[in-house]
Amino acid sequence: MSGYRGRFAPTPSGPLHVGSLVAALASFLDARQAGGEWRLRIEDIDPPRCPAGAADEIQRQLEAFGLHWDGPVLWQHDRDDAYAAALARLVEQGLAYPCSCSRRQWRDYAVYPGWCRDGVREPGKPVAWRLRSDLGLRPVVWQDRLFGEQRFDPAELGDVVLRRKDGLWAYQLAVVVDDADQGITDVVRGFDLLDNTPWQRQLQHALGFPAPRYLHLPLIIGEGGQKLSKQNLAPPLPLEDARVRPLLHQALASLDQAPPRELATAPVAEQLAWAVAAWRPERIRPDPHRPAEPDDLPTR
Repeated sequence: MSGYRGRFAPTPSGPLHVGSLVAALASFLDARQAGGEWRLRIEDIDPPRCPAGAADEIQRQLEAFGLHWDGPVLWQHDRDDAYAAALARLVEQGLAYPCSCSRRQWRDYAVYPGWCRDGVREPGKPVAWRLRSDLGLRPVVWQDRLFGEQRFDPAELGDVVLRRKDGLWAYQLAVVVDDADQGITDVVRGFDLLDNTPWQRQLQHALGFPAPRYLHLPLIIGEGGQKLSKQNLAPPLPLEDARVRPLLHQALASLDQAPPRELATAPVAEQLAWAVAAWRPERIRPDPHRPAEPDDLPTR
């Protein structure tokens, strides 16, 4: 192994679709060409959004497309102690604070205005925990492997929630702790998460975690100009081999890897062997949004 370790971390709110296939495939190819590991993490910290059986379906879909992961699956529902320890460290540093405010109260502001930074405004009400985005690492600068230098002031993005009022952990803290604990060196994911990176870099810096390299991918856009997503009822990926083969070929084409036409009917293992050897992320056109071709959308 090369020391490279990537990951795919879906939320099991429903089955995978073409957009998530493209992200998983790019992450898988990047890891395999580097001779590294590819881990699977199930981000199920929000149980109300995660119907029974969805995580199992995701694993079956990945296996149908030949995207086999290394090591055991990491489940976020098992990680409460790790997240609590990280939050306690942030509180000790004065970088996290309790907040009683509701979204309705600050609806006239573009981002949360930090009203509870110096003390809870409404004691006795349930509180969330927020990150002090005005402290710590500022500005946040990193080199995205596709989109080049990125520079953000996290204070302009607001104080992101780390733990919700209902006690559930929020994405930003969980993903940073999990990436560090899993030894993730490279994150390959959709462009819609690029502006989450400043908060995550702040948290990595505050907690003393190494920063992975980032490769953000153009989003696959469906009809109406919306990102293909479960919320927008994107069709689920098939499991039948006869439908998987051409869809895998289309996903490679969506990543601008120019797979040979005759590969479209080849077995999944043959397509992936070609793709690992041929993988060139620099071929991807750095358009933040990429319209899906009609053939990219599987039928139900």
